[in-house]
Amino acid sequence: MSEQATAIVAGGCFWCTEAVFRDVIGVTNVESGYIGGSVDNPTYKQVCSGTTGHAEAIRVTFDTGVIGIDQILDIFFATHDPTQLNRQGNDVGTQYRSAVFPADDAQKAEVEAAIARAQADVPKPIVTTIEPMSTWYPAEDYHQEYWDGEGQRNPYCLAVIPPKLMKLRKSFANKVKG
Repeated sequence: MSEQATAIVAGGCFWCTEAVFRDVIGVTNVESGYIGGSVDNPTYKQVCSGTTGHAEAIRVTFDTGVIGIDQILDIFFATHDPTQLNRQGNDVGTQYRSAVFPADDAQKAEVEAAIARAQADVPKPIVTTIEPMSTWYPAEDYHQEYWDGEGQRNPYCLAVIPPKLMKLRKSFANKVKG
Protein backbone atom coordinates (compact mmCIF):
# COMPACT_ATOMS: atom_id res chain seq x y z
CA MET A 1 0.00 0.00 0.00
CA SER A 2 1.42 3.35 -0.95
CA GLU A 3 1.48 6.45 1.17
CA GLN A 4 3.02 9.90 1.02
CA ALA A 5 6.39 10.36 2.73
CA THR A 6 8.86 13.22 2.88
CA ALA A 7 12.61 13.60 2.80
CA ILE A 8 14.56 16.79 3.47
CA VAL A 9 17.89 17.11 1.68
CA ALA A 10 20.36 19.93 1.16
CA GLY A 11 22.71 19.80 -1.80
CA GLY A 12 23.70 23.37 -2.56
CA CYS A 13 21.41 25.86 -4.25
CA PHE A 14 17.82 24.80 -3.68
CA TRP A 15 16.81 25.97 -7.16
CA CYS A 16 19.10 23.30 -8.57
CA THR A 17 18.04 20.39 -6.36
CA GLU A 18 14.36 21.29 -6.73
CA ALA A 19 14.65 21.17 -10.52
CA VAL A 20 16.02 17.62 -10.38
CA PHE A 21 13.32 16.20 -8.12
CA ARG A 22 10.45 17.85 -10.00
CA ASP A 23 11.32 15.45 -12.86
CA VAL A 24 11.25 12.25 -10.76
CA ILE A 25 8.36 9.80 -11.15
CA GLY A 26 6.57 9.33 -7.84
CA VAL A 27 7.55 12.74 -6.46
CA THR A 28 4.33 14.60 -5.75
CA ASN A 29 5.76 17.88 -4.42
CA VAL A 30 9.07 19.66 -3.98
CA GLU A 31 9.33 22.71 -1.74
CA SER A 32 12.42 24.88 -1.34
CA GLY A 33 13.19 26.12 2.14
CA TYR A 34 15.56 26.51 5.04
CA ILE A 35 16.46 24.13 7.88
CA GLY A 36 19.11 23.57 10.49
CA GLY A 37 19.70 27.10 11.75
CA SER A 38 19.17 29.25 14.79
CA VAL A 39 16.98 32.10 13.51
CA ASP A 40 13.18 31.81 13.41
CA ASN A 41 11.56 32.55 10.04
CA PRO A 42 14.80 33.37 8.21
CA THR A 43 14.76 35.26 4.94
CA TYR A 44 16.71 34.34 1.82
CA LYS A 45 19.01 37.31 2.42
CA GLN A 46 19.71 36.17 5.99
CA VAL A 47 20.40 32.58 4.95
CA CYS A 48 22.66 33.70 2.07
CA SER A 49 24.73 35.72 4.55
CA GLY A 50 25.81 32.42 6.12
CA THR A 51 25.14 33.71 9.64
CA THR A 52 21.92 31.85 10.52
CA GLY A 53 23.22 28.27 10.32
CA HIS A 54 20.44 27.25 7.93
CA ALA A 55 20.97 25.18 4.81
CA GLU A 56 19.16 25.86 1.55
CA ALA A 57 17.21 22.61 1.28
CA ILE A 58 14.26 20.94 -0.37
CA ARG A 59 11.42 18.96 1.14
CA VAL A 60 10.55 16.16 -1.26
CA THR A 61 7.12 14.54 -0.91
CA PHE A 62 6.83 11.20 -2.67
CA ASP A 63 4.50 8.24 -3.17
CA THR A 64 6.12 5.24 -1.48
CA GLY A 65 4.21 2.90 -3.77
CA VAL A 66 6.09 4.37 -6.74
CA ILE A 67 9.53 5.33 -5.37
CA GLY A 68 11.31 4.51 -2.15
CA ILE A 69 13.41 6.65 0.14
CA ASP A 70 16.44 4.63 -1.00
CA GLN A 71 15.91 5.75 -4.60
CA ILE A 72 15.26 9.36 -3.54
CA LEU A 73 18.56 9.33 -1.67
CA ASP A 74 20.46 7.65 -4.52
CA ILE A 75 19.24 10.37 -6.90
CA PHE A 76 20.23 13.04 -4.37
CA PHE A 77 23.78 11.70 -4.03
CA ALA A 78 24.20 11.23 -7.79
CA THR A 79 23.05 14.72 -8.78
CA HIS A 80 25.25 16.85 -6.52
CA ASP A 81 28.83 16.58 -5.25
CA PRO A 82 28.65 15.10 -1.74
CA THR A 83 32.45 15.34 -1.40
CA GLN A 84 32.57 19.16 -1.29
CA LEU A 85 32.49 20.60 2.23
CA ASN A 86 30.20 23.61 2.61
CA ARG A 87 29.98 24.32 -1.08
CA GLN A 88 28.58 23.24 -4.42
CA GLY A 89 30.54 24.67 -7.32
CA ASN A 90 30.71 28.45 -6.96
CA ASP A 91 28.24 28.50 -4.05
CA VAL A 92 30.36 28.60 -0.90
CA GLY A 93 29.25 28.61 2.74
CA THR A 94 27.52 26.39 5.27
CA GLN A 95 24.17 27.35 3.72
CA TYR A 96 25.23 25.26 0.68
CA ARG A 97 26.34 22.20 2.66
CA SER A 98 25.45 18.66 1.69
CA ALA A 99 23.13 17.39 4.41
CA VAL A 100 20.16 15.16 5.08
CA PHE A 101 17.63 15.74 7.85
CA PRO A 102 16.01 12.36 8.57
CA ALA A 103 12.51 12.31 10.00
CA ASP A 104 13.12 9.27 12.21
CA ASP A 105 15.56 6.45 13.02
CA ALA A 106 14.40 4.33 10.08
CA GLN A 107 15.07 7.19 7.66
CA LYS A 108 18.44 7.81 9.32
CA ALA A 109 19.39 4.16 8.66
CA GLU A 110 18.37 4.64 5.01
CA VAL A 111 20.60 7.73 4.80
CA GLU A 112 23.56 5.84 6.27
CA ALA A 113 23.05 3.04 3.73
CA ALA A 114 22.78 5.56 0.87
CA ILE A 115 26.01 7.23 1.95
CA ALA A 116 27.74 3.84 1.89
CA ARG A 117 26.39 3.12 -1.61
CA ALA A 118 27.44 6.56 -2.86
CA GLN A 119 30.89 6.25 -1.28
CA ALA A 120 31.49 3.10 -3.31
CA ASP A 121 31.12 5.22 -6.48
CA VAL A 122 33.40 8.16 -5.62
CA PRO A 123 37.12 8.22 -4.76
CA LYS A 124 36.99 11.15 -2.31
CA PRO A 125 35.32 10.94 1.11
CA ILE A 126 31.66 11.90 1.26
CA VAL A 127 31.17 14.82 3.66
CA THR A 128 27.36 14.87 3.69
CA THR A 129 26.14 15.40 7.22
CA ILE A 130 23.20 13.71 8.87
CA GLU A 131 21.59 16.41 10.95
CA PRO A 132 18.69 16.32 13.39
CA MET A 133 15.27 17.23 12.09
CA SER A 134 14.47 20.80 13.07
CA THR A 135 11.95 23.44 12.09
CA TRP A 136 11.32 23.69 8.35
CA TYR A 137 10.85 27.17 6.94
CA PRO A 138 9.47 27.37 3.38
CA ALA A 139 11.44 29.75 1.19
CA GLU A 140 9.75 32.84 -0.19
CA ASP A 141 7.20 32.21 -2.95
CA TYR A 142 9.49 33.41 -5.74
CA HIS A 143 11.92 30.55 -4.98
CA GLN A 144 9.29 27.83 -5.49
CA GLU A 145 9.34 26.12 -8.90
CA TYR A 146 12.11 28.56 -9.82
CA TRP A 147 13.54 26.55 -12.73
CA ASP A 148 10.13 26.35 -14.39
CA GLY A 149 9.89 30.14 -14.51
CA GLU A 150 12.64 32.67 -13.89
CA GLY A 151 15.36 30.02 -13.71
CA GLN A 152 15.29 29.35 -17.43
CA ARG A 153 16.45 32.95 -17.96
CA ASN A 154 19.01 32.93 -15.13
CA PRO A 155 22.59 32.36 -16.41
CA TYR A 156 23.60 30.61 -13.17
CA CYS A 157 20.70 28.15 -13.44
CA LEU A 158 21.34 27.62 -17.15
CA ALA A 159 24.93 26.63 -16.33
CA VAL A 160 24.17 24.37 -13.36
CA ILE A 161 20.76 22.74 -13.79
CA PRO A 162 20.91 21.17 -17.31
CA PRO A 163 23.96 19.00 -16.43
CA LYS A 164 22.13 17.78 -13.30
CA LEU A 165 19.05 16.94 -15.37
CA MET A 166 21.22 15.12 -17.94
CA LYS A 167 22.79 13.05 -15.15
CA LEU A 168 19.33 12.26 -13.80
CA ARG A 169 18.09 11.15 -17.23
CA LYS A 170 21.22 9.09 -17.90
CA SER A 171 21.58 7.39 -14.51
CA PHE A 172 17.90 7.07 -13.56
CA ALA A 173 16.13 6.89 -16.93
CA ASN A 174 13.35 4.67 -15.56
CA LYS A 175 12.58 7.23 -12.82
CA VAL A 176 12.20 10.34 -15.01
CA LYS A 177 8.86 11.83 -16.00
CA GLY A 178 8.16 11.76 -19.74
